[in-house]
Amino acid sequence: MNADFLQLAEKLEETQHDFWNISHQTAEFISMLIKISGVKNVLEIGTSNGYSAMWIADALKESGNNGHLTTIEFYEKRQSIARENIEKCNLSDYVTFKQGRALEILAELDFVPDMVFIDANKSEYIQYFNLLKDSLGKGAIILADNVVSHAAKVADFLDAIKNDSRYQSEVLDLPAGLLMALKLV
Repeated sequence: MNADFLQLAEKLEETQHDFWNISHQTAEFISMLIKISGVKNVLEIGTSNGYSAMWIADALKESGNNGHLTTIEFYEKRQSIARENIEKCNLSDYVTFKQGRALEILAELDFVPDMVFIDANKSEYIQYFNLLKDSLGKGAIILADNVVSHAAKVADFLDAIKNDSRYQSEVLDLPAGLLMALKLV
């Protein structure tokens, strides 16, 4: 991480509640997980202003695995802000932006991610999981933010992933609650 990255990240943390960004602690955890797990293809559902995308792309760059992030955002204005933030950090080569409804984009996805980070419409978490669960390979990681802060909205998703014997999952004690699941087979 260079000084420009850290300075921009700090600035974006001031707008965390306006853009529904993940916490700094969650960003650090995801960054570290990417670096130690060796993932190469990350899918993010919910770009917002690009705060988490910055952390993911930077971790992919630092890992040296030729990794890439594909990030989906419904709102064009937010995606535009995210693009600017990614460019300011010189991470554009590591990110592909897709704008539109996540469910439609996921139905047409042309690659299999090693890691999926979900931080979008909470009531659609179950649908995202249903679209992805069978195609993910062994060792794939699913991360989902806000599983404690929005527990009622994501209850069906949590039940589905915990009751799918192909996945091992745990809710981590990070701000807002982060679910981490590993595909076992």
